[in-house]
Amino acid sequence: MNAKPQEVRWHHPACLDEESLLRQSRVSTGRTGGPGGQNRNKVETLVELEHEPSGVRAHAGERRSQGENKRVALRRLRLALACAVRTGVPIGEIGSALWKSRVKSGRIACNPEHEDFPALLAEALDVIAACGWDPRKAGLRLECSASQLIKLAKDHPPALLAWNRARDEAGLHPLK
Repeated sequence: MNAKPQEVRWHHPACLDEESLLRQSRVSTGRTGGPGGQNRNKVETLVELEHEPSGVRAHAGERRSQGENKRVALRRLRLALACAVRTGVPIGEIGSALWKSRVKSGRIACNPEHEDFPALLAEALDVIAACGWDPRKAGLRLECSASQLIKLAKDHPPALLAWNRARDEAGLHPLK
C-alpha cells in the first residue's frame, strides 16, 4: 500500500492567519504622540496587542491611522512570537509547504519585509531549538545550509539575540 506523505502543518502562533491570531489576542487602543497635526492627542491611533496564551506583546502608534497601526502591530507581534515561543517539531520529514516553497537549491528566498518572513523564522527557530541550537543539524533537517539559517536570523536581530542567548545557556559559543 502506497502511503501518501502528509503535508507538514506548523502550529506556531506566528503562522496563524490574521483572524485566528486576533482571536487569541487582546487588542487595546490608546493615544500616542507622533504625527497628526490638529488631531494629535484627540484620536486613539495607538494599537497594542497581547497574545494571551503566551503573554507576548507588541504595539504600533507611529502611523496616523489606527488601521495601519493595527497592521504594523500584527506584524511586530508575529515577529515577537517567532522569537519567543517554541513549539514541538514532528519526527521525520519536516518543512511546511510554505518552507518548501521558499527553499530552492538550499537557499532561503524570502525578503525580511515579506508577510511570510515571521512564519519562516518561527519554523526555522523551532527546528533549530529541536536540534540543540546547532545550525548544521537544523540545516540538514530543513534542507538548507547552516549559513542560510544564520542569515535568516540576522535579518531580524532579536531572533539572532534569542538564538545566541539559548546557545549560551546550553554552553555553546555565540554565532556571529
